[in-house]
Amino acid sequence: MRFAEAFRVALDALRANRLRSILTMLGVIIGVAAVVILVAIGSGAKAEVEKQVEGLGSNLILVVPGSLEIGGAPSASRLELTDVELLGRAVGDASAVATTVQSGELVRVGDKEVFTTINGTNETVVNVFDRPIARGRYISAADVDTRRRVAVLGSSSARKLFGDVDPIGRQITIAGVRFRIIGTFVDVGSTFGVDRNAEIHVPVTSAQRLFGVERIDALAVKAPTIDSIPAIQKRILDALAEKYPGDKFSAVTQTQILGTIGQILGLLTLVLAAIAAISLLVGGVGVSNIMLVSVRERTREIGLRKALGARQRDILVQFLIEAVLLTSIGGLIGIALGVSASLAASALSPLPAQISWWSPLLAFGVSAGVGIFFGVAPARRAGRLDPVVALRTE
Repeated sequence: MRFAEAFRVALDALRANRLRSILTMLGVIIGVAAVVILVAIGSGAKAEVEKQVEGLGSNLILVVPGSLEIGGAPSASRLELTDVELLGRAVGDASAVATTVQSGELVRVGDKEVFTTINGTNETVVNVFDRPIARGRYISAADVDTRRRVAVLGSSSARKLFGDVDPIGRQITIAGVRFRIIGTFVDVGSTFGVDRNAEIHVPVTSAQRLFGVERIDALAVKAPTIDSIPAIQKRILDALAEKYPGDKFSAVTQTQILGTIGQILGLLTLVLAAIAAISLLVGGVGVSNIMLVSVRERTREIGLRKALGARQRDILVQFLIEAVLLTSIGGLIGIALGVSASLAASALSPLPAQISWWSPLLAFGVSAGVGIFFGVAPARRAGRLDPVVALRTE
């Protein structure tokens, strides 16, 4: 039997039992769609994280106490404000070093109040990080030196506290202390789920007095070029090791952060895809069962074909084509549903989704492979039937 004829016969057999064919394909459709959707969500999450990290600025080196590990407990900081000058000398550019000390505080304006993150920073933050000013100005060196009570509002904090009123020159109360607003930030979105537009920046010296601390939480250094980053990392760690012997510090780059997060998200995506692939396995078992039922129902037909000269290979190929057709058609429908659902989720919800070109191809290949793997046993059983016994079957 020619392949084209075997394909036609297999297609006619599936058409003759449309409902059964559709129900058999259902497991494959769900499995393929689930794989495509979960891989798209995982890829979208990874791309979103990369975008957020890169949105902080370019060539950044983040300096924190202890080891920077995802999910690890933060180390107590021994960093001091004088370390800004220390690292400025180490890297040769004081304007390339920014610092922060953070705390969550209640902010009031009249009868309105919000609980938000207060960042104590120095004047170089807008140079080191990508934080453009929408109105007014940023904190100056004089503000830091004199512990001036001034503040720069994020866009969402400004809206919540002042609505449509221009906040420049007005006052807010942070933890019971009044600050005058000197500027507002451009809307920059969120990073790692934290709304950066809700932040309020004040001079680091004023924040230390407000929080009752002498420490700073972290430092950030902007390298002039990507190639200079390794040398600057070494100079930073050497300078801190000399000042704080026995203490451990980390100087990590955006690439290192993205690499760690990328590994975690990649593993998570793989696990989710593997879980979704279980339904493909279930669908394959369903295909095998239905094909065995089909062999039993068509025993006389098989006997007649073999009596008329059909070889064992011809029968095997015919039933194998039927199984592959079931899973392949189901795979194509599943891909279409998966891509559509991923695009809809990305457009209609905050859930990130990005279609990777390889995921539909992989899903289709796996679905066709499932048809071959689970179709072999029924096809071999059909091909081995004795024509005499098959013709006698009622």
